[in-house]
Amino acid sequence: MITESALSENTASWRKRVGAGDYLIERIAAGHVMRILDLEGNQAADTLFFNADHPAERYSATDTIREQGGVYLTAGSILRSNENRPMLEIVADTCGRHDTLGGACATESNTVRYDLEKRCMHACRDSWMLAIAEHPEFGIHKRDISHNINFFMNVPVTEAGKLSFEDGISAPGKYVEFKALMDTVVLISNCPQLNNPCNGYNPTPIEVLVWQAVPERKTA
Repeated sequence: MITESALSENTASWRKRVGAGDYLIERIAAGHVMRILDLEGNQAADTLFFNADHPAERYSATDTIREQGGVYLTAGSILRSNENRPMLEIVADTCGRHDTLGGACATESNTVRYDLEKRCMHACRDSWMLAIAEHPEFGIHKRDISHNINFFMNVPVTEAGKLSFEDGISAPGKYVEFKALMDTVVLISNCPQLNNPCNGYNPTPIEVLVWQAVPERKTA
């Protein structure tokens, strides 16, 4: 569902550019709003979410899909944890839908899907492993890496029940925005995949913006 944000980029608390194949790991306080901006279009952002105080609680595709009764994510979707608790809500989305079934690229899957020579190509799981190794302060370990969301990625489910990686439906300037419902660690791999059309065979940068919580108005 296409829903535009009422927030201005000029009022963001901070903004960071994430290069193609790079990662971002940040703590987002409950009530804060985060936007992932597809700068050049057709770029997948493979994203993990963790309870900032208890990383063993993390985003669950299974719980999210079951509770919302649909396989795609868009404005209004509640992202749920493996304890079936609401973690974040997608509050704005100008792309239309996002994948949470296709998983993330890895050296192993590159080898199986494409060619033995592709095994050494950089992959999203490499970026996640590097992020948690370089930032032990978040308390995230390899065992905590589980379900992810592929923001902007187009993975249709065929009539036979299979997944198909297709050309992206995003475009330059498209974004997805979510509100944290608990203190959350966000870990993004800006996908380096070159072997399928999820990045248009040309990975490009994204930008991440965060707004602090806006106090609710009290009525008399």
